[in-house]
Amino acid sequence: MRPGAATPGAPDAKAKSFAPSLKRLLRRLAPERVSVVLILVLVITAVVLNTLGPYILGKATNLVFDGVVGKQLPAEFSKDQAIEALRAEGDNTLAEMLGAMDVTPGAGVDFDAVGRVLMLVLVLYIGAAVFGWLQGILLNLVINRTVKRLRSDVEDKLHRLPLSYFDAAPRGDVLSRVTNDVDNVSQSLQQTMSQLLTSVFSVLGILIMMFWISPLLAVIALLTVPAAVVVTAQIAKRSKPHFVNQWKYTGLVNAQVEEAFTGHEIVTAFGRNREVGKEFDKRNNELYEASFKAQFISGLIMPAIMFLGNVNFVLVALVGGLRVATGHISLGEVQAFIQYSRQFSQPLTQIGAMANLLQSGVASAERIFEILDAEEQSPDPVMENVRPVDRGRVEFEAVSFRYEPETPIIERLSLIAEPGHVVAIVGPTGAGKTTLVNLLMRFYELDAGTITIDDVDITEITRDHLRSRIGMVLQDTWLFKGTIRENIAYGNPNASEQDIIAAARAAYVDRFVHALPAGYDTIIDDEGSGVSAGEKQLITIARAFLAKPSILVLDEATSSVDTRTELLVQHATAALRRDRTSFVIAHRLSTIRDADLIVVMEAGRIVEHGTHERLLQERGDYYRLYNAQFAAAAADA
Repeated sequence: MRPGAATPGAPDAKAKSFAPSLKRLLRRLAPERVSVVLILVLVITAVVLNTLGPYILGKATNLVFDGVVGKQLPAEFSKDQAIEALRAEGDNTLAEMLGAMDVTPGAGVDFDAVGRVLMLVLVLYIGAAVFGWLQGILLNLVINRTVKRLRSDVEDKLHRLPLSYFDAAPRGDVLSRVTNDVDNVSQSLQQTMSQLLTSVFSVLGILIMMFWISPLLAVIALLTVPAAVVVTAQIAKRSKPHFVNQWKYTGLVNAQVEEAFTGHEIVTAFGRNREVGKEFDKRNNELYEASFKAQFISGLIMPAIMFLGNVNFVLVALVGGLRVATGHISLGEVQAFIQYSRQFSQPLTQIGAMANLLQSGVASAERIFEILDAEEQSPDPVMENVRPVDRGRVEFEAVSFRYEPETPIIERLSLIAEPGHVVAIVGPTGAGKTTLVNLLMRFYELDAGTITIDDVDITEITRDHLRSRIGMVLQDTWLFKGTIRENIAYGNPNASEQDIIAAARAAYVDRFVHALPAGYDTIIDDEGSGVSAGEKQLITIARAFLAKPSILVLDEATSSVDTRTELLVQHATAALRRDRTSFVIAHRLSTIRDADLIVVMEAGRIVEHGTHERLLQERGDYYRLYNAQFAAAAADA
């Protein structure tokens, strides 16, 4: 990472506000709007059926209670006579209660009517369960498809980001956003969406039924709602920053682990295991503290709402009992209202319990949106009647480039590479050698000047077309888990078996591959275990040759191979450079003696250029560099 570069997701990065991020996340459900509407219909239907249950059960309670009371009254009395008798005895409270009841003196409980009511309730609850099950299945499908699109969008976005973004972003943190954060969004949506929808509509349905039964009791029940809202909002406000930190530190832990285990051999060789362990412990403790605070603070929501719900239950039971005694409401209606009161607090409690999961998911969504919002590389041009770039004539004209505005890397550099020529680029570290090649590949965009291939400006052709004409072999070999044949064929997926073998022979892979257990079908992993460093380099060279590029770039391609392998690479390059322009970046000057043009760079400028013999005769920078290298080698010997 370059000094001063901004690190996405670094500790000083500020998270976006909760509401806009949540709205943006929900807007990603837009392609599923038809399914979402159907889900809402299913949820509302299930809630309505569930909400009607307690009210109808109250009717059954009234039937039983009326039957029990009626059985105790003399059969020869009418209801009005029984009420008058109670008033005559001075029991006005019991008389008022009896007046509100539907009793028949001397008659018992109508169990047939009770049975019919209970059967109706059973049908309602079964229907609610079926509709709830259907909406759960459909919602899971919607969320999984949405997350699948989100994951695809992130993957596509990564391919549209400039190389400078990855220069500034820790690889482990990027991987954490693409994997852990996307998975967390998926789990959060799956665990909260269904419950939240059901809870919200349940609250509305229960409120309607409560006001239908008794507006007075409904007002009493609602007294605790503002308190619950205030408590939830205050707790959520304090826990959100900790959820943001939780996923931020998760990314930092992943970055540290990825870095340590990628360089595990170096860490072990230099005995830095203890320092790496301390750094991990520091990051792990930061993650622990953020996770603990987030879960602890958000965990206070549910107990607080449960306490308020219990206070609400006591108030409703007390006032409801008084209303029954005065005949203003029936016992069954009070029973139904108490059920509604408990059900009313239950969805509120569930909403509170879901708040921490939702905040965690939105915090992860914010980190994903940071990638989706990152500035992309400039769009490719629309190619129409563009001449082919197959000859390989490359011209740099007054090229200037800076990674950072205040630090020039290349200033007004001009260079021509003719087709079939080998252009060697040498110079001290930081001179701009690799940057020059990166500009040719359009990994970075020029600040000034132009680069043309066969007189076509590289900005006038698509990056894919440009890079398909360039074969590149880097100092750090990259192999994926698969067979040697598959790793070579990566340079041209449409290559035939004969083409693969021909490229392997040209790069001298065929010389050692037959000594391996399964030949070209030998499995190697992403670290290239099972083959030596030089053999890995030869495989990558064969891969580049298979692409049949017009331009070949070797960036320190022989720096990690032995002398014998270096000679093999030189022979392979010499055989395949016909009609190809080759750029060779090398510190070993012995590998570029036969180059058609040697360019000596220093501080982003060409200070010398010419053939090996001519530059030695001029006794300039190349002469001093060449003598210093071989004098050092002789002294070491």
